[in-house]
Amino acid sequence: MTAPSELRVSKDRRLLTVTFPGSEPFELPAEMLRVLSPSAEVQGHSPEQRVTVPGKRDVAITRIDPVGNYAVRITFDDFHDTGIFTWTYLAELGTEKDSRWQAYLDELAEKGLSRDRNR
Repeated sequence: MTAPSELRVSKDRRLLTVTFPGSEPFELPAEMLRVLSPSAEVQGHSPEQRVTVPGKRDVAITRIDPVGNYAVRITFDDFHDTGIFTWTYLAELGTEKDSRWQAYLDELAEKGLSRDRNR
């Protein structure tokens, strides 16, 4: 997959805009990136180990660092920084944003969890 032509973090650090060459830009909220992080901490080492991450409504992006020519590491203000977001994964999040977000919200509801901290 080709690298994005632009990655732009909003001034409030809560939105990442991703633009791939020849495509319209798409916006990914920091909260979505955090709770769907490709890290083993979130995804586990098998589907059964995947974790539903609550309480991240107000999370922000603090850093984005390149990883080779294929990905970026996103650091969040809750100090999570182990997810390597490949260009392919970012493109998937952009094209499947609505369905993935709804699945996350459904999981939270099913487990009695909240997007807010300490609830």
